[in-house]
Amino acid sequence: MAQTLVPSLQCPKGIACNSRRMVSTKLWNSLLVPSHGRRSRKGGNAFKVLAVSTDKSGVVSRLEDLLNLDTKPYTDKIIAEYIWIGGTGIDIRSKSRTIAKPVEHPSELPKWNYDGSSTGQAPGEDSEVILYPQAIFKDPFRGGNHILVICDCYTPAGEPIPTNKRYRAAQIFSQQKVIDQVPWYGIEQEYTLLQTNTKWPLGWPVGGYPGPQGPYYCAVGADKSFGRDISDAHYKACLYAGINISGTNGEVMPGQWEYQVGPSVGIEAGDHIWCSRYLLERITEQAGVVLTLDPKPIEGDWNGAGCHTNYSTKSMREDGGFEVIKKAILNLSLRHQDHISAYGEGNERRLTGKHETASIDTFSWGVANRGCSIRVGRDTEKKGKGYLEDRRPASNMDPYVVTSLLAETTLLWEPTLEAEALAAHRLQLQV
Repeated sequence: MAQTLVPSLQCPKGIACNSRRMVSTKLWNSLLVPSHGRRSRKGGNAFKVLAVSTDKSGVVSRLEDLLNLDTKPYTDKIIAEYIWIGGTGIDIRSKSRTIAKPVEHPSELPKWNYDGSSTGQAPGEDSEVILYPQAIFKDPFRGGNHILVICDCYTPAGEPIPTNKRYRAAQIFSQQKVIDQVPWYGIEQEYTLLQTNTKWPLGWPVGGYPGPQGPYYCAVGADKSFGRDISDAHYKACLYAGINISGTNGEVMPGQWEYQVGPSVGIEAGDHIWCSRYLLERITEQAGVVLTLDPKPIEGDWNGAGCHTNYSTKSMREDGGFEVIKKAILNLSLRHQDHISAYGEGNERRLTGKHETASIDTFSWGVANRGCSIRVGRDTEKKGKGYLEDRRPASNMDPYVVTSLLAETTLLWEPTLEAEALAAHRLQLQV
């Protein structure tokens, strides 16, 4: 059987690896390529599931055969994976249930419940939390008509629980002034891959450091790019699921990657980011690699991980939109601390004014300046319309919070004329 050298991949528990950490090409291909051959049927799986193979005999295990079964020819029933956000506000939980037939809209799905005392979201004596289906995506792991369902969480009385940030975001996006402006979001999700047993970045020598940053950004080569198969598998899984993923690239710190989702409108941006994170967690789980969204996973002269959020409204995208962008920047400057407090845990370790960040304490903006809080592209300045990039959100931010707060601050919140004039003077903005 052909073998692929994976320098830093940790072997799953219970699977023997030789000293060169060789992983079978068949195993890696099962993450990346469609299922063909005798198991391939119309409506079958688009992605095979990584499973244990018996290298001694060279025969794929029966477990993999069962995981890749196409149930469509035998039953109309489908599997729905209900996905929700746990008690930390960043952990993702899910469980499965059978649905009698394929559905087109979340409203066709039943509500469900779970034990909130086991996720840090309810007390033991009143532990029931209700899942409300909100968005449906195709399931790239099970294939066929099976689905992934993004849910938010409520008490049995129908009140949103404290960790349900989607509820408040939906309220903001449902206001007519926001609807009329058709807010677009393009979110750049950075993440870091860690070796399972050591929690040290993928590709790094255990307990040591690689060479300085410089050769790794968008790089190719076994000594510079670590985790490409995971990035590519995630890219394809997102496309299959119906997530509006628009690109991916290796990042400045080795073992760190980024993908972009958008343009997405309103609440859809948060749904797509959370589903994409779920897919990434599942793929890294199968590959035996740990995913972290820590905004500064390695201290020192290494880039952190952010979630830059590109934002525009209908007025910004039309002629004269640069003036609307500058007015939005004024508003954002006046609510800087409100945004910082909502932009992710541990962000103070990342927003230091170094490594392409602005200081967490000071609001700034600039054209083509990646050291500012808000960056405006050269093309936007030239055309006089376009979008702005908020570079402050951390990689572990809640996209429901960030997207709705941007809409609220720039479309619904109005500062006093005095505060606006002072901010304009301080930022050297003429509006």
